[in-house]
Amino acid sequence: MTTDARPRFSEDDGDDVETVTRAPPASTSHEVLRLAVVDGPDAGRVTILDPDGPTRTLVGTGPACALRLTDPTVSRRHVAFELVPPRYRVLDLDSTNGTTLDGVLIRDAWARSGQTLTLGSTTIRLETNLQSQPATPLSTATHFGQVVGASSAMRRLYPLAERIARSTMPVIIEGETGTGKEVLAESMHEISGRTGPFVVFDCTTVSPSLVESELFGHERGAFTGATGPRPGIFQEANGGTLLIDEIGDLELPLQAKLLRVIEKGDLRRVGGSSVVKVDVRIIAATRRDLDRAVTEGRFRDDLFHRLAVARIELPPLRDRAGDVELLIRYFGERLAGNADIVPPHIVRRFVSQPWPGNVRELRNAVARIVALGESELLPPMDSPHAASLVTDEDVDAPFSVARRRAVARFERAYVERLIEKHGGNVSQAARASGLAERYFRLVKARTT
Repeated sequence: MTTDARPRFSEDDGDDVETVTRAPPASTSHEVLRLAVVDGPDAGRVTILDPDGPTRTLVGTGPACALRLTDPTVSRRHVAFELVPPRYRVLDLDSTNGTTLDGVLIRDAWARSGQTLTLGSTTIRLETNLQSQPATPLSTATHFGQVVGASSAMRRLYPLAERIARSTMPVIIEGETGTGKEVLAESMHEISGRTGPFVVFDCTTVSPSLVESELFGHERGAFTGATGPRPGIFQEANGGTLLIDEIGDLELPLQAKLLRVIEKGDLRRVGGSSVVKVDVRIIAATRRDLDRAVTEGRFRDDLFHRLAVARIELPPLRDRAGDVELLIRYFGERLAGNADIVPPHIVRRFVSQPWPGNVRELRNAVARIVALGESELLPPMDSPHAASLVTDEDVDAPFSVARRRAVARFERAYVERLIEKHGGNVSQAARASGLAERYFRLVKARTT
């Protein structure tokens, strides 16, 4: 691979690509919201907000805004529209001069066609009209790479994810903890055709003082303990895909340096002066509300603009009707070679649970049943399972400590048995577990 192959961006790249968070519903026509500036420095400017596009659209003077104004009395991120057809939600983003809807000062309100918004010295009229488009059927697939789900919420995502995967644009994957952001990112990498590796950097697992060195590498003597040169994560991912997990936790000074790499395709190691060129496709993942983080000054607007060329929002498991049963069978097959290992009455119980930890929590519940049997859920005190789960040492400790010890024993036994089953091949064992390999290795490291 040539060293000068790298992504090239211009100031307008982000404006030329459709930013999307979800796939369109199947329909032959839909209503769009038209924002027409009728008064102020930008009078005559019009922006169309399509329900098949972003779920949240920003208006303000900042570069990430769909309707970007020049009015100095308008904030960088002044107001957000959330399209929930047939209604339109308007949220003032703590703007300096406030937002009024038909003359009434608002913070969070539902708007309708014909109303006017006033932002500083700018007046915007809201207009709706019906537009025709070809029908967009749901995907018939029940999975996308390693991502499994047959609910309409997931099948709408698959064509979108594939289209984005085959491009080189940066992507932000948003969703609650445990929804499968890393698994989706890895699946997108596999489909992308990129020949380099898939590398993960988790911003929450590295000390802030070491993040720059981990990302960009360092030269000998750059800091205490730097006994030799070391390439960073970006160089490890050269030719492939880098997932920056929980990017919302990255500190502001490092956000500026990350932005330079994304814009220029080159970096400097800590303590170094030479430029290293890299060809890396960036996927960022976060559980945080980055729109809010930008408004509060905790995340750079220009970095958000570069990363949010495409956005995918993974739905929580509670919004994926029918997927709990499918996932139980999938994990049963992967973990034990038996899709029906979870008894029907437990399946029914699982279907009715809220699963705040989402797919990860469900997978762990199935894994515990595979390892310890159904009685693991509520073992009788005189059962062999209860005896093996709770030791004399445990009962002398607080509940939180005893539970942590029991989980550690389960993890150790599970990892050892699975690696043994796959002849010592950790990568195969990770795939069989349903865990991303990085997490499987972390569990393995805790058990040794």
